[in-house]
Amino acid sequence: MNTESYSAFIKQEAKRLGFEYCGFSKAEFLEEEAPRFDKWLHQNMQGQMDYMANYHDMRLDPRLLVPGAKSVISLMLNYFPEEKQNESAPKISKYAYGKDYHYVIKDKLKELLANIREHVGEINGRAFVDSAPVLERAWAAKSGLGWIGKNAQLIRPGSGSFFFLAELIIDIELEYDGPIKDYCGSCTRCIDACPTQAIVGPNVVDGSKCISYFTIELEEAIPIEMKGKMDDWMFGCDVCQDVCPWNRFSHPHTEQKLKANPALLEMSKKDWEEITEEVFKKTFAGSPLKRAGYEGIKRNLAFVTS
Repeated sequence: MNTESYSAFIKQEAKRLGFEYCGFSKAEFLEEEAPRFDKWLHQNMQGQMDYMANYHDMRLDPRLLVPGAKSVISLMLNYFPEEKQNESAPKISKYAYGKDYHYVIKDKLKELLANIREHVGEINGRAFVDSAPVLERAWAAKSGLGWIGKNAQLIRPGSGSFFFLAELIIDIELEYDGPIKDYCGSCTRCIDACPTQAIVGPNVVDGSKCISYFTIELEEAIPIEMKGKMDDWMFGCDVCQDVCPWNRFSHPHTEQKLKANPALLEMSKKDWEEITEEVFKKTFAGSPLKRAGYEGIKRNLAFVTS
């Protein structure tokens, strides 16, 4: 088995498919991450995201997801948009400007896996985007794609953090990349800027206090104590990334399928207030906004603008 040539081929194919960065790590139990993850769950920082406790052992050991797994391939896809929303509109996280990234990335991963099989021969492997029980930031950090910053986001030197992460777990050995240095230093801008104080310590985000949690994951009413603290965010939140000095290096993506929906960019606060369910479903079919749904978006809008 020529691990060197296989590794070079995979990185070349990943780049051809539009992934900006690709790294490899050995598929093994996440020994360092396990106690931190268990502590996070024990302190109920997942809020009502009960699925985070599901498939616990699989999250910590990729060999339980793919029998015989030897390597985790971590990939980064840029989503930083060139366009901006109408300034009068309630804010939407940048990742949601275009088409749902799950579909875009899954197609790329399937093609990458098929090309690896064609080049290497029959292998066992699976593709994962963030809906699966994989600790993607941990694997990306182990694969040398960046470090996990104080805002718990993966940060790439010279590129920032506006990236989607994805993985292929396969049963062949590759040339593994090692982790890189943490370059956050003494900076605490993300911690200081978080409107709801959800970053409770370096690298630790209390998900149950995060604006993204309130506007996307939470099915019941947003807690009244959050009134006036949402910074006009209607879907998701980018504050901890927007203030990060490393994101001055962010550059617009070139993925056509993630291109911003012109209707979303043009909508004013008044447009959002008057949108009907029929128009919402038609305008945002295939959009990440469907995760919250029409009723969820209207709930969020009322909470942050009233």
